[in-house]
Amino acid sequence: MSGLEAYCGEITDKLNCGILLLDVDFKLVMWNQFLEVHANKKLTEISGQSIFSIFPELPQRWFERKVASVVQLGTPSFCSWEQRHHLFELPHTRPITTGSEFMAQNCTFSPIKKNNITEYICILIEDVTDVCYYQSMLKKAMNDLALSNRIDGLTQIFNRKHWEDCLAQEFARAHRYDHKLSLIMFDLDHFKLLNDNYGHQGGDQVLIELAKNVTSMLRLGDVFGRYGGEEFAIILPETDINGASELAGRLQKSINQANIVFQKNCIKTSVSIGVAELDKTDNHYESLISKADVALYKAKSSGRNQFCVSE
Repeated sequence: MSGLEAYCGEITDKLNCGILLLDVDFKLVMWNQFLEVHANKKLTEISGQSIFSIFPELPQRWFERKVASVVQLGTPSFCSWEQRHHLFELPHTRPITTGSEFMAQNCTFSPIKKNNITEYICILIEDVTDVCYYQSMLKKAMNDLALSNRIDGLTQIFNRKHWEDCLAQEFARAHRYDHKLSLIMFDLDHFKLLNDNYGHQGGDQVLIELAKNVTSMLRLGDVFGRYGGEEFAIILPETDINGASELAGRLQKSINQANIVFQKNCIKTSVSIGVAELDKTDNHYESLISKADVALYKAKSSGRNQFCVSE
């Protein structure tokens, strides 16, 4: 080994990334100390072996196509952790919890030429576990933020703004394609008295359990939201007044039968419900809300614990 080669070897062994050299037959020619440590294999023991026997986890057909393109075009190629979390099963040593025991990797494939002919392929393996981890955490935080803008913090159903956005979309779709659309709005009866008797924590517990109960009775396409305070609303796409009324009856019965336990107290509740269906005279989704709200008021003024249908 010449003095220059010795210096080059010393430099590559100090790099905090993997350097791997293959010939065009996919046989290992050289790798640096980074790979010796992380793969726990000495170069003297595996030099000349197929890369696929050293790393049997490699996607062989994909890897062969990748190398072939580098050889044929004579230009580098890249594979990021976002495309494939890792190519080589090398354990990461970061003191962080990730979804994989192996380091996330950016891999660069570069041709090594002699007389303009590619004789070797150099693969640079960069450990980007930290980048992957923090990008994943950022993405989760962004998703959580987006979700918090749509979800009511207490009941974990849609908040009023998002629910109204959904109603506007369903209203436009129903008008455009002449589809059925119904709306249910309901209010907990005597909620102020409930808060007076059990405190706001007891009232919150009732709201939480009611939301769970109602959610379990809805279809996947129904849109359930907290309209405000103790008032809730359900958008029922592809549903006529008969279907909406049938659901209103089941909701009323289920809520009546529910036993909500708070601090060893069993709380019984009831709801007043208004039901409305879209018709051609409704020119804005707010008119559908208004009709359901009028029916809800009628149910409350008629003695509560019942549902009324918009006329």
